Amino acid sequence: MLIILLAGVAAGALNAVGGGGSFVALSALVAGGMPPVTANATTTVAMLPGNATSAWVYRRDVHTFAKPSPARLTVASVLGGAVGAALLLLLPSASFDAAVPWLLAFATLVLAFGKRLTRAIRLGTPGPAAILSGQFLLSIYGGYFGGAVGLMMLAFWTATTSLDPAKGNPLRVLQVAAVYLTSGLIFVFAANVLDQPMRLIAMLCGAIIGGYLGAHLVRRLPRVVLRALVLTTAVAMTILFFVRAFG
Repeated sequence: MLIILLAGVAAGALNAVGGGGSFVALSALVAGGMPPVTANATTTVAMLPGNATSAWVYRRDVHTFAKPSPARLTVASVLGGAVGAALLLLLPSASFDAAVPWLLAFATLVLAFGKRLTRAIRLGTPGPAAILSGQFLLSIYGGYFGGAVGLMMLAFWTATTSLDPAKGNPLRVLQVAAVYLTSGLIFVFAANVLDQPMRLIAMLCGAIIGGYLGAHLVRRLPRVVLRALVLTTAVAMTILFFVRAFG
């Protein structure tokens, strides 16, 4: 329980600072004996309060773009999260087990090269409908798996809008919280995340603590250290899941 609690603190702090917390949370739960699908659903539920706490801390710092409006962007995130959660529950668990290492590898590449890809691929100024469609698709991924989805959103906004990536972290936290809101609610009622309540509570409490502290400390800690920590965790977990799947 202590390890899961500490993993929740680390995951909540990483999500508040720049993303990647789901790597820590998912890996800790799987190492504790949870099936991957249940661990993924539990991670989503546990990360929701932490993301909500960070969003509350950032509430006065949110920078956005003129069109689409923040409300419409949030609606796209909420709906996409619901679709992603439904896909996780409806598709065979074996398909998720097989996809996890590749999803982790994809998310790790985004973590490592997201900024370079954003600079290399500038999509111009698409209309609000195209931006909402992209947000909806990213939110489906977030509801289904969620690894690095916040960084993907930030990269997408940077490539399609005038949003300054340096000021986009509060909006990222808010939209990830919207994705986790619907997917988390679906998992609570439709998945078996409540079968191991003590592990869920330990992860949830840790995520709240980490989300609050991470949001307050984000301006004080060197970003290069935080980025290195997230990438190291992502690479290590990707390798471990590949070994687990094919070893």
